[in-house]
Amino acid sequence: MRTRELGPPGELSVVGGGVIGLTCALAAVDRGWRVRIFDAGPEGRAAHVAGGMLGCFAEGRPGEDKLLAISRDSVARWPALLERLADPSVQTATDALMIGATAADVDHLAAQVRFLLSEEPDDVDRLPAVTPAALRRAEPALVRGIAGGFRVIGEGSVDNRRLIAALESALDVSGADRVSARIDDLSEVPGDQILVAAGLGTRSLLPDIDLRGEKGEILRLRRTRWSVAPPAHVIRARWHGRAAYLVPRRDGIVLGATQYEAYDDTDRLLLAGGVADLLADAGELMPNLRTYELVEAGA
Repeated sequence: MRTRELGPPGELSVVGGGVIGLTCALAAVDRGWRVRIFDAGPEGRAAHVAGGMLGCFAEGRPGEDKLLAISRDSVARWPALLERLADPSVQTATDALMIGATAADVDHLAAQVRFLLSEEPDDVDRLPAVTPAALRRAEPALVRGIAGGFRVIGEGSVDNRRLIAALESALDVSGADRVSARIDDLSEVPGDQILVAAGLGTRSLLPDIDLRGEKGEILRLRRTRWSVAPPAHVIRARWHGRAAYLVPRRDGIVLGATQYEAYDDTDRLLLAGGVADLLADAGELMPNLRTYELVEAGA
């Protein structure tokens, strides 16, 4: 995405119909701009596959202090956006649990928490350590014998597909023009200003933009009549040295995610080992997930 000061309202074209493009388009409409969005559709769109976690604490790492600061600012803006959309079904959780399978896993999480608090000591009340018993009280479907973890207050999730639908609906009501089209040449795009928010596709439109792709496999599981309810929290696990997350949906969970270097922008191949690891780790973490139906595998 390339941005600049929008200046006085005029005509804005947004290339990209994912969460970033639609959110920026809505902000521009609210400021009086005439907005047109060019959307190539959900195929290949990361926002269509993603888990929808809102947060920075569970992913903050030493050496990424600038990214962490941007993420904190982003998290702080989400409540206003969700209120603007006025669709309660978009938000699926308000807090997260960071869980370690072993003492070594909990030590890894604790080091991460220490880094986060070194960057922002005032967040200490938002990252309390939690005993295994308290974790199971919060989520009774968790397996017995977990080593411990942390509660992350205010770090929740959204249903990313419902979010996109709500953004599209708000833009339609506001009078924005949504065009189903793939843009290959920015010279063909009208408008006083152009905002490019086309993900990895941005490189073909703006070759000087340096982007690196990474691929992740993500599974969607749906509750059956034999299953316990989905978790009420986002579950961020360090499970025997591997990372996994479980993100609640009304009828199931989103389970992710592996992480690989992408061969190219179109690489959506699912690897059997990655899918197997995700299912195995989730089945150990919350055994009743084995009764859920596997309805989708994406990358």
